[in-house]
Amino acid sequence: MEEIRINKYLSECGYCSRRAADKLLEAGRVTADGRKLRPGDKVTADMDVRVDGKPLHIEDERVVLAFNKPVGIVCTAEKREKNNIIDSIGYPIRIYPVGRLDKDSHGLIFLTNDGNFMNRMTSARFGHEKEYIVTVNKEVTADFVKKMSAGVYLPALYQKTRRCRVQKIRYNAFMIVLNQGLNRQIRRMCEALGYKVTDLYRTRIGGLKLKELDLPDGQYRELNQDELRKL
Repeated sequence: MEEIRINKYLSECGYCSRRAADKLLEAGRVTADGRKLRPGDKVTADMDVRVDGKPLHIEDERVVLAFNKPVGIVCTAEKREKNNIIDSIGYPIRIYPVGRLDKDSHGLIFLTNDGNFMNRMTSARFGHEKEYIVTVNKEVTADFVKKMSAGVYLPALYQKTRRCRVQKIRYNAFMIVLNQGLNRQIRRMCEALGYKVTDLYRTRIGGLKLKELDLPDGQYRELNQDELRKL
């Protein structure tokens, strides 16, 4: 029977990315047939693989969902978070959010049981664009647009953001396109320039626009093959 690296197995189960799997392995949380596994170990399909004592299996059918996330939903699979995105959707098989969209933000996010899709969409080397409409607490000036576009140093993260596209769309709102996904990046960028975000709406990921998916707030649907090819 073919052997597969344990981090790839966890990824193909849709449990987590390979990087996250390595962290689970380093923490000693993964076992196969009762034996604790380490990064680099291999397993076969007939083994009893468990994380924190709970059994895993590879899903038979690949699923990729698009979800129009409302404000207040948290992008985590953790059941202890009462407003977690998994319970909000209530999908019949195990899926996980692809990346994140913070609790106070809304708009397009994907969920899947396909670890390879998750890796491709979240890996920085693929540079998938994400587009947002952002409303702030005061006028969007030409100087603000220039500084946001050039990249902003974020003291909390000890790094400067990449150059990006920014366009003013009304007095106190702008459109921004990013190809990186730092934690609360847009909010931190605005704060560094003396602005406060009052609304953050993700309108596009890659070649898929939320308005073209016909998804009301709080609704989801599976992506078809033509839509997946745009990613």
